[in-house]
Amino acid sequence: MLMLTSAAFSADLAKVVILGSGTPVVDPSASGPCVAVVVNGQAYLFDAGPGLVRRAQAAAEKFGLEALDARNLTRLFITHLHSDHTLGYPDVIFSPWVVGRSVPLEVYGPVGTSAMTSHLKQAYAQDIQTRTEGVEHLNARGLTVNVHEIDEAGIIYRDLNVTISAIPVQHGSWAHAFAYKIVAAGRSIVISGDTTPSEAIAEACNECDVLVHEVYSADRFDRVFGPVRGKYHSSSHTSTTQLAELAAKSKPKLLVLYHQLYFGPRESVDLEKEISRTYKGAVVSGRDLTVY
Repeated sequence: MLMLTSAAFSADLAKVVILGSGTPVVDPSASGPCVAVVVNGQAYLFDAGPGLVRRAQAAAEKFGLEALDARNLTRLFITHLHSDHTLGYPDVIFSPWVVGRSVPLEVYGPVGTSAMTSHLKQAYAQDIQTRTEGVEHLNARGLTVNVHEIDEAGIIYRDLNVTISAIPVQHGSWAHAFAYKIVAAGRSIVISGDTTPSEAIAEACNECDVLVHEVYSADRFDRVFGPVRGKYHSSSHTSTTQLAELAAKSKPKLLVLYHQLYFGPRESVDLEKEISRTYKGAVVSGRDLTVY
């Protein structure tokens, strides 16, 4: 197991924190998809599934990572605009602001992110007016959201800590969906978002330190669906068999499974075992509030 403990942390080590490993399935043990990369006191969030801010606060307290304190959530990267990846977006806009965020939120995402942001602010217009003009007198700057829309591959963000690249992937009918590659503090990390098997992800990883990838059970899929009934999942996601092939090509030092689809009770499915039949590298089933 290549999971980090709080004793293993150093300030300049890029840490991968699974805040939410879930799917649209309402599983109390798995919040909606969100992965944080934390380096040098700054958190970079990837996707905004339900429960994001509370999971971030829990991680801040569990691991002593001040960067994940709600007030410090200022960088968000969205893979695509499916609801299970964005239901936490209003949470990360408003909750950190209410508890004290005083700087703008920088958001990077596919075309449509700007419109979503505008509509969310319209939906909460009375809340905004009451909190800024009423007795709370909250700082409007902390509610500022600067949206940067992405429509092609390449480097989309760089600061002193990280370089982040967008990797176009195929996911269902979405015109724009992205994986992300993060190079930070000597580590390379690739986060898949939702995607079919992608040669672009394999090339971006190329012996990366951590590959965080979505997956569904091939064993259970074959028993439950078959090729016709399961057409959406087979054409939009990555099976354990396919991910094993991709990992064998890309050779990550650690493969972390998230956005895990079981198609039935979790306890009767062993995704790690399914992948390890043909892939012999290190693989772990990611859970909420784990660090790698």
